[in-house]
Amino acid sequence: MKRIWDRLGVVFYNFFVTHLPGHWLRIGVLRLWGAEIGKDSAVFRGTTVLGIDKLRIGEASVISFRCLLDARGGLTIGNSVVIASDVHFITGSHYPDSDTFEYYLLPIEVNDHAWIASRATVLPDVTIGRGAVVGASSLVRENVAPMDMVAGIPAKVRARRDSTLEYRPKYKPPFF
Repeated sequence: MKRIWDRLGVVFYNFFVTHLPGHWLRIGVLRLWGAEIGKDSAVFRGTTVLGIDKLRIGEASVISFRCLLDARGGLTIGNSVVIASDVHFITGSHYPDSDTFEYYLLPIEVNDHAWIASRATVLPDVTIGRGAVVGASSLVRENVAPMDMVAGIPAKVRARRDSTLEYRPKYKPPFF
C-alpha cells in the first residue's frame, strides 16, 4: 500500500502541483508525502521530485526553477543552500554490463551554505561539502571538499571560497 501511496504522490506532485504558484502549496504537498523540509525553504515551479519520502531539505534553502530532485537513493540538502535553475541530482543509475539492465540507487548529500549554479548535474554517491560552489553546467562525479569551487566536465577544483558563510537566504517571490 505504501508503494502505491508513494507513486501517487510522485504523479500528483510532478504532473500538477509543481506547476501551481505558491511555495507553501508545493512544500505542503511534499511534506504530506514524507519529505522533510525546514523553515523558510523554497521550491520553485517546474521542479520534478522522485522519491519524495527520501528528500530532506534544511532551513532557508532555495531550489530554483525546473530542477530534478531524484531522491530515490536519498537526497539530503542542508541549511542555507542555493540551487540555481535546471540543476539535476541523480541518485540512480544502471550497471552497463547487466543482462537485465539492473539499476542501483546511492545517496547525494549537499552540506550547508553550498551553492550549485545553473544546469549542473550531480551524480550518485557524491557529497558536496559545506560552503562549496559548483559552477554552471558542471558534471559532479566525485565528492567536493568544503569551500572548494569546482567547474567543468568532469568538475575539477578551480579555486577556494573565502566567505564567513553567515547568510540565510529567504528568496520566496510570490507566484514563483
